Amino acid sequence: MLKLSMDELNRISVDEFKSLPKTPIIAILDNVRSRNNIGSVFRTADAFRIEAIFLCGITAIPPNSEIHKTALGSTESVDWKYFENTLDAIKLLKENGYTIFAIEQTTNSIMLDDFILNPDSDKIGLVFGNELNGVDETIIEVSDGSIEIPQIGTKHSLNLAVSAGLVLWEFFKLFKKKTG
Repeated sequence: MLKLSMDELNRISVDEFKSLPKTPIIAILDNVRSRNNIGSVFRTADAFRIEAIFLCGITAIPPNSEIHKTALGSTESVDWKYFENTLDAIKLLKENGYTIFAIEQTTNSIMLDDFILNPDSDKIGLVFGNELNGVDETIIEVSDGSIEIPQIGTKHSLNLAVSAGLVLWEFFKLFKKKTG
C-alpha cells in the first residue's frame, strides 16, 4: 500500500468546484467565536461540496488569516454569505424551501444516527451554535427540529468543527443515497 500523491488525488480546480452540482445543505454558523472552527467548517464544506455557509452575528468572515489557517483556500471554493442576525438567515432559507435543523441537545432532539431524511426534503439548513452557549434558544424555536450527536462519555460536548464534520458527513451520505 502506498500513499497517494497530490496528482493521484484528482483534485478539481476552484472553477470546476463552482460549476459542479452541490449537496443541498447550507451550514449556518450562529455566533461562532473561533476563527479556527470557522476555517474547519469551510474545509469540511468543500470536502462534501456543500452548497454554502451562512456566517451570522459575531462569526468572523473571510478574508481572515486565522480562518485561512484551517480553511486552506476553501473560502475561495465554498460560497458564503454574512448575516448580522441568524434569524434573518433562517427566514431567507425558509422562504426558499429549506428545512432547518439546530444541531443541539434539546428535549425533542433526534439522534443523528436515527435521523431519516424526508423523501420530500431537498434542501436542508443546519445551524451550528456558539462554542460556549450552543445554538441560541430563539433559533431553536424557529427551527423545524433539532438533531443531537449521540455521546456516551462524561462530557456530552464536542468541538464545533468536529460536530460540523460529523453532521455534514452524515447528511452528505443521506443525500448521496437519495440521489444514487
